[in-house]
Amino acid sequence: MTERSSTVYRCFMGRPRAFDEDEAVRAAVGLFGGRAYDGVSIDDLVTRLGVHRNSLYKTFGSKRGLYLVALRRHLADDVSPLVDALAAASDAGTALRLVTSADLGLLLLAAVERAPADEEVAAEVAIALTAIDQAIANALGISTALATALTAAALGMLLRGDPDGAGTALTQRLDPLD
Repeated sequence: MTERSSTVYRCFMGRPRAFDEDEAVRAAVGLFGGRAYDGVSIDDLVTRLGVHRNSLYKTFGSKRGLYLVALRRHLADDVSPLVDALAAASDAGTALRLVTSADLGLLLLAAVERAPADEEVAAEVAIALTAIDQAIANALGISTALATALTAAALGMLLRGDPDGAGTALTQRLDPLD
């Protein structure tokens, strides 16, 4: 390779990535978790993540590609620790409080908005919800069906807030499970 050819080669090489992919994915988790997939435009992503449109496409392939990476990050960073904490729950009230205090926005939006239309998202959501159900069932020594009902109640309260102290009332009713 001559001096001239190596100079030409260096000039045509792609620029090094100018953004932190990890930080971009974390920001995408927050954006998708707050506004859902359809509520986030490519322009929103470019602005919030601080990346160029071409860099976003080159790194993640598409908005959906970034969404899947963000969803998986959310499951690893937010849902997995919840599952671990649930596995150590000593009673139904603790399990209920753990679920209702967790940051599960992206999981819930994925379940409602994307899972019905996207098999890959549906599979990720199903795995996560099954892990939550199983952790509760194992920790409390109850059937998976009952744990699934408890998870559904907790997620419903997370979605609705705690109208009229429903969480307290439900926790008191769940005491016989302990």
